[in-house]
Amino acid sequence: MPGIDLHTHLAPRVDEPPVGPPALYRPDLLEEYLDEADLDEAIVTIPPPFFRQGLDEPEARAWVRSVNDGLLRARDGHDRLTPLAYLPLEHPELALDEYERVRDDETWAGLTGAAGGGSSSLAAPELAPLWKALDEDGRMLLLHPGATPDPRLAPFYLTNLLGNPGETALAAAQLVFGDVLARHPGMRFVLVHCGGLLPAVVGRWQRGADTHRPGVPDLSESPRESVRRFYVDCLAHDRAVVDLAVTMFGRDRIVLGSDWPFPMGTRDPRALVAHRGEDFVHRAETRTAQVALGRSGPTVLTARTAASS
Repeated sequence: MPGIDLHTHLAPRVDEPPVGPPALYRPDLLEEYLDEADLDEAIVTIPPPFFRQGLDEPEARAWVRSVNDGLLRARDGHDRLTPLAYLPLEHPELALDEYERVRDDETWAGLTGAAGGGSSSLAAPELAPLWKALDEDGRMLLLHPGATPDPRLAPFYLTNLLGNPGETALAAAQLVFGDVLARHPGMRFVLVHCGGLLPAVVGRWQRGADTHRPGVPDLSESPRESVRRFYVDCLAHDRAVVDLAVTMFGRDRIVLGSDWPFPMGTRDPRALVAHRGEDFVHRAETRTAQVALGRSGPTVLTARTAASS
């Protein structure tokens, strides 16, 4: 099986000055990184500055079509770079329309959307038709934090260092407590940055459900069970956090992710999980990545095997 990096970025050429690192506009450099890392394929998405979550619906409709078509052009001729189509989750009807526009194009490996920021609550009824369509089609949606709307995080680069992991955990909470994951087992959600703050709060969520805290609904499955439906990349920059993620999500839920070409990423994603052993690394970059993308069947984890993970 090919080795896959499930979290990389390319930017489309649009009618404005370039945004972000110059390498975003160089698919050839992304292929050089794959060669350097001895990987075969990169799953690519537009970077967060291109999410444009503040646009109204008519502007967003034109923008989303432009960036998705532009991403296809950006990777044209680079067959090792496989794109994910962007869905604007802050406009649920538009997100469904865009999915229906791209759903039959096999060039796309799946979809991506913003975790938190300006997105609608992922538990909102307005998103139910989109989840139903993705579930029926067995599609993958990678959630990546965009802008963090909390002004307190402006100093010290905290919008990225703290805000991004928090937005990912918020999106995950909406999916867990909204019972979205349990109701749509046919689709797969991938969380970047090793799940953000999520691994650290699963126990607290479970305690809230066990003690019937106000506002916590009766769920089809417990938070601890539900989070094991997520796939997460390995980009934690800390072995202990990777180990915690394995405990919380399962060893068959961790994939490689570099966040290329951003400084908060890595050029050696294998090194982040190397301490787990060669078999674990190989599984993460091949089998688990293929399952997350819907290219092969999942390995079912029972409660017993999950506990031993």
